[in-house]
Amino acid sequence: MSADAQAPKVIAIEEHFMHPALADHFGKAAHGPGPISDRLFDYTDLRLREMDAAGVDMAVLSHQSPGSQRLADDIAVTACRAVNDALAGIIAAAPDRFAGFAMIPTEQPQAAADELARAVEELGLKGAMIHGLSHGNFVDLEAYRPIFARAAALDVPVYIHPALPDREVMARYYAPYTDSHPMIARAAWGFGVEAGTQAVRLILSGLFDDHPDLKILLGHLGEAIPFWLDRIDASFARPGNAPSDFAEVFRRNFWVTTSGFFSDRALSCTIDAMGVDRVLFAVDWPYADNAEAVDWLNAAPIPDGDRAAIFSGNATALLRL
Repeated sequence: MSADAQAPKVIAIEEHFMHPALADHFGKAAHGPGPISDRLFDYTDLRLREMDAAGVDMAVLSHQSPGSQRLADDIAVTACRAVNDALAGIIAAAPDRFAGFAMIPTEQPQAAADELARAVEELGLKGAMIHGLSHGNFVDLEAYRPIFARAAALDVPVYIHPALPDREVMARYYAPYTDSHPMIARAAWGFGVEAGTQAVRLILSGLFDDHPDLKILLGHLGEAIPFWLDRIDASFARPGNAPSDFAEVFRRNFWVTTSGFFSDRALSCTIDAMGVDRVLFAVDWPYADNAEAVDWLNAAPIPDGDRAAIFSGNATALLRL
């Protein structure tokens, strides 16, 4: 950034927390004692201090996985309402520093659509986040359409976030390396494969034919889809494939974030594939470091106008912050 340029506002939009309303169903111990767990359960103390130290002006908070997608039906609706109410309270205490994405009980699609509407219209949340498969199902299935129809009607995005892959996938694709290299099923490979597959299936399902204005967010610079985009599009254009307009739909209906992926090469590829207006800044706190993320984008070899758009301009427009 040039010396005389005014530093842009910094909005980070995939920043996680945990709350007992959900965590008690899974156990805080599952996230391990120590710095990560302490930060997930911290709302306005250490979180704000680390934001301030790195120059992050606002964080859009979302509950950490596993989300409601692995909750039993008899507790999912109540747990989601409680988490969303708690998140609204955190935001109300520091409205200039926080916004949030709702958690919704996807396995009960009509209830999930209703909770999304309540969270947006009554609590002021900015959309919803879905963590991985819903009771083992991909969310492109027809049963989940009420969720996306409501998101489109509300004009808010749905953030497709990874979670641990299905147990059968873990056993067949990643074992035995999950013992020696547990990240193979997580951030190193498995998370991106699962979330990227969710996105591909959503496009092939025809969902965006029914809801051409639906907005979907992907983290981690698009879960590799921008890198693959030309090949995916060309392959689906071959004889024997139903029309999909894959690249057109991806560029029109998807936005991606930098969460946990601070790479000049990957950023350049993503901007080239999608356009800079589709890229939003995120840290993936507390799994990634605020200062590392901010310093990386400040030094990235892109024009200052693009940097400002990624840091906050695109998020402000998409989420109406």
